[in-house]
Amino acid sequence: MKKYLVLLIGMILTGCASGPVLYPNAHLKQVGQEQAQRDIDDCRRQADAYVKSAAAKTMAKDTALGGAGGAVVGGAMGAVTGSFGKGVGVGAGLVTGAIKASRPSPIYKTFVNRCLTNKGYDPIGWQDWL
Repeated sequence: MKKYLVLLIGMILTGCASGPVLYPNAHLKQVGQEQAQRDIDDCRRQADAYVKSAAAKTMAKDTALGGAGGAVVGGAMGAVTGSFGKGVGVGAGLVTGAIKASRPSPIYKTFVNRCLTNKGYDPIGWQDWL
């Protein structure tokens, strides 16, 4: 059971990605997906450096850690009481809420989108992969 709990928590925490979706314009077709991903990563690093939201990031990290702890405690309590799945589900709900709270702000997204536009891409929105 421990193996499943660790796997579930790992999937939840690593699956909480959010990122820009690029329109397949001439520039994207010319440079390819690998270069586009490097450019997205570069723009995200720039946004991390320039968008001042340290308080929000700290709160999001604290929320995520609390949610992950909730999943562990929920799973452990569920295993003891015989409702392992229910306990993990409750904990996972906490983690999902924490992930939603830690998604990029509108200003962060706008910064990344403008950076990508300046590089020749055409960002059309953001996709949450959870």
